[in-house]
Amino acid sequence: MNHRFACLVFLGYLFASLANPVLADELAAASEDTQSSSEIQAGPRALSKAFRVAARRATPSVVTVFAYGQNVETDEEEAETERPGPTPPKKESVNGDAIPLTGLGSGVILSETGLIITNNHVITGAKKVVVQLADETEIEAVEVHGDPDSDVAIVRIERDEPFDVATLGDSDQMDIGDWVLAIGSPFRLEATVSAGIISAKNRTIKRIRRGRLLQTDAAINPGNSGGPLVDLDGKMIAISTAIATRNGGYQGIGFAIPINQAKWIADELAEYGRVRRAALGISLAELNPKVSKKVNLPVGLGVLVYQVISGSAGERAGLKPLDVILEFAGERVRKPSSLQEVVERKPIGSMQEVKIYRAGKEMTVQVELASIEDPTLQKSEDDESEKSESDNSESEAEAQ
Repeated sequence: MNHRFACLVFLGYLFASLANPVLADELAAASEDTQSSSEIQAGPRALSKAFRVAARRATPSVVTVFAYGQNVETDEEEAETERPGPTPPKKESVNGDAIPLTGLGSGVILSETGLIITNNHVITGAKKVVVQLADETEIEAVEVHGDPDSDVAIVRIERDEPFDVATLGDSDQMDIGDWVLAIGSPFRLEATVSAGIISAKNRTIKRIRRGRLLQTDAAINPGNSGGPLVDLDGKMIAISTAIATRNGGYQGIGFAIPINQAKWIADELAEYGRVRRAALGISLAELNPKVSKKVNLPVGLGVLVYQVISGSAGERAGLKPLDVILEFAGERVRKPSSLQEVVERKPIGSMQEVKIYRAGKEMTVQVELASIEDPTLQKSEDDESEKSESDNSESEAEAQ
């Protein structure tokens, strides 16, 4: 009986709407609003779910890194002011001496055996390094190595059971506009997640002499250094390392070291305790419009050789000033930084093929790579430093 009554009521509303055009329009509008709202929310809800899944996958491998006893000035009163998040011991004992907490950053576990990647500036000069895991377990580092030129460092910790390990992505595949999450311990707030996009690629900053950076607008603050930048699959594609700021805090511009670059450096540090870089012993310049006009060569043709150091690997290979390097080991290069990156990762002492453009012709030469510690390469850097001080160079040149 109740069911029959409900049906009669519904039919009554239906006939009334047909008889009343205004009521019919209102019902249609309500239906459209419901459908439109659902469609509008579909995209943001999907993105929100992607953020949630990516953060859940990446967070277990992110750690907080505490450095003690670095050669920096600390203000005890400032240290006493309120700070959010867990507070580690302000002083640790090393050989019976109490040493202050002087550095705070983040890191990412790369191996089940406890290899962690972080920033060099987080741990440099520390007498003791303590790592806090995602479950707040604290473990003292047994090994620490850093590379100032790239601002990459490794920390090794040990325990019986395996550690949660980050999944690495391919930073070369990231492009401007791609969504990323920054995870770390800003102001000691561990496992903090912020979202943004890749704002630019191939950035350089003075503090990092070797390597090109990704720029992001994901919020990065003090304590994020060494933490991961992850894609929507939760894969680590970079390491947060620096911000551009006028007030010491986040202002929308952060920089991160691409993981393809950082992983190679971490592997070198883990195996040798230092980074072994190969080099040619030449000075390079970009063929930008101004330089190209001076040397009468096409813009972006390759990388211009403007100085070859006597006795260097480049000279032994027959390279000459005003040669243009088109390819190195089969890879096309157009900027000094690109050539530097591909050269330094090749084995020292290996023979590599270099395609050059000279006097209107293309040719190929073979070069045996030298170590960057080669005295002739140091001479190249010193000469370049003197040149930059004596005149204002029109293009940024790099020794390689």
